[in-house]
Amino acid sequence: MLSPEQRLAELGWTLPDVVAPLASYTPTVRTGDHVYVSGQVPLVGGAPAGTGKVGAEVTLERAGELAAICALNGIAALKAELGELVRVRRVVKVLGFVASDPSFHEHPKVINGASDLIGEAFGAAGVHARSAVGVAALPRDVPVEVEMIAEVG
Repeated sequence: MLSPEQRLAELGWTLPDVVAPLASYTPTVRTGDHVYVSGQVPLVGGAPAGTGKVGAEVTLERAGELAAICALNGIAALKAELGELVRVRRVVKVLGFVASDPSFHEHPKVINGASDLIGEAFGAAGVHARSAVGVAALPRDVPVEVEMIAEVG
């Protein structure tokens, strides 16, 4: 059976370094058998992989790709906290924020980019509860942000 790291590698994804916090918070907090991962934005090499509002400057397809990058950054934060991703028993909850044009109403489809990557990485343990919320703006004008909660062993 492949580890989540191996599954990601087979899909062509490389776990990045943990994104440094953009404000006064920590990337993860562990309490008991849960790890809370702070909101992750689509930073690659320290810079936004995209900016703008979904439904205006950013297409639905591109927003989904950026959501996957957010999830990858969240998975990297989990790995840094746990050492090995096989310690994730279950991704319990994902919360996605989508900065969008007021006429855009497909927020769940955007966050599918994150959910799909999490599912591919963790298999059955990646099936999670989820919310997708539209917002007026996000840090650094990125179009999407994703946070997650994982049960760990």
